[in-house]
Amino acid sequence: MSHSPVPSLGSPSRRLLLGSAAGAALVGIAGSAGAAAAPATSPLSSPSRRTVDRHVSYREWSGRELHVGRFSGRRHYVDPFDPTARSRSYDVATWVSPVVRPGFGLTELVASWNADTPGASWVEVSVRGRSGGVATKEYVLGRWCRYDPAQGGGIHRTSVRGQGDTVATVYTDTLATRSGHVLEQWQLVVRLMRPTGTRHTPRLRSVGAMASALPDTTRVPRSPNGRALGRVLRVPTFSQETHIGHFPQWDNGGEAWCSPTSTSMVLAYWGSGPRRDETAWVTEALPREPDPQVDFAARNVYDYTYDGAGNWPFNTAYAATRPRMRAFVTRLRSLTEAEEFIAAGIPLITSVSFKKGELNGAGYGTNGHLMVVAGFTRQGDVVCNDPASHLVRDNSQVRVVYDREQFENAWVPHSGGIVYVIHPERHRRPRPPRHERNW
Repeated sequence: MSHSPVPSLGSPSRRLLLGSAAGAALVGIAGSAGAAAAPATSPLSSPSRRTVDRHVSYREWSGRELHVGRFSGRRHYVDPFDPTARSRSYDVATWVSPVVRPGFGLTELVASWNADTPGASWVEVSVRGRSGGVATKEYVLGRWCRYDPAQGGGIHRTSVRGQGDTVATVYTDTLATRSGHVLEQWQLVVRLMRPTGTRHTPRLRSVGAMASALPDTTRVPRSPNGRALGRVLRVPTFSQETHIGHFPQWDNGGEAWCSPTSTSMVLAYWGSGPRRDETAWVTEALPREPDPQVDFAARNVYDYTYDGAGNWPFNTAYAATRPRMRAFVTRLRSLTEAEEFIAAGIPLITSVSFKKGELNGAGYGTNGHLMVVAGFTRQGDVVCNDPASHLVRDNSQVRVVYDREQFENAWVPHSGGIVYVIHPERHRRPRPPRHERNW
């Protein structure tokens, strides 16, 4: 996360690159946390006029749908982040999704995956589609494994730069079409990489993608109150500020760690954070560290090309490595939809951006930041676990209430309503909207 007026290298500021209306375009947003409540409504009824042009569709496969055939291919790969690495041979098996036609011309796509990568195995996730009836090339959305090589993993997990062509490009983890181009359909390709001569075989548990086509707006109206008024989930509070200067090799803690800090809070809520033996390397280096799970998460979501801990699907893929957990990235159209998850007992991690003074009570401005939505007041305002902690190194400062309209405008126009959804496998998600299901 950055508090400077120029775009930082933090993850959510990708929206600036993607050509969306970013924080610099917003003017101050008036609003009061004590405003009268708007009438409650259901987001599962007919969509309002203001949301029908926010096209968002999420599609996911799991279980038998992820059957992978034999390892019939062969590939060589050199880890670009290992100075001593040589080309290594891998046996390759491939899973290809059905072709998805979302019913609109998509301009952005973010994939998610939940996978096991034992030993030195890893996975590569790509997408291809059709634009104007012509097939595109494959764009790589991530090369991923659970651990880095120093922990016994196969490669340094990484996004891939330099993939742009006349149709589309990839900004870290987001496929974005060029101006004047859309994709009418898309298809995921996942390659499972097993070191030749070993039996260390990756396993897919779920694979999905969010496709969207959003209006280029700088402001949205306050959404109607939904089903979660007065409900606040007991999500533990961790401050990213207490980690300033930690582990420079994984982006030095502090403001760069909003994403892993938020992910750690939600995993702690579900009782699925790392064990003491897993975080022993943290407490060895930092004996007084009260929240070693945050440092652990930062290492295990780190993208070595992006040089940061804010890669969206790397965070959800990490969360899904915890026992019996599932996680994915999608976009929501409004806080009314977010309330459906809170009502179902599922906290959300949101990507926001705002100038100082545009979000009352924050005390800072940011070009990109992740925070947890933990609930809603009876008036419909947003109860957040904000790891920026008013820029104070204190876990007790993390819980804050933000004005609904101000928060919605820091979130929906800027990141397009990006959320991480993290929950146990057997915990039921809320029923998705009938129109363009986005979860």
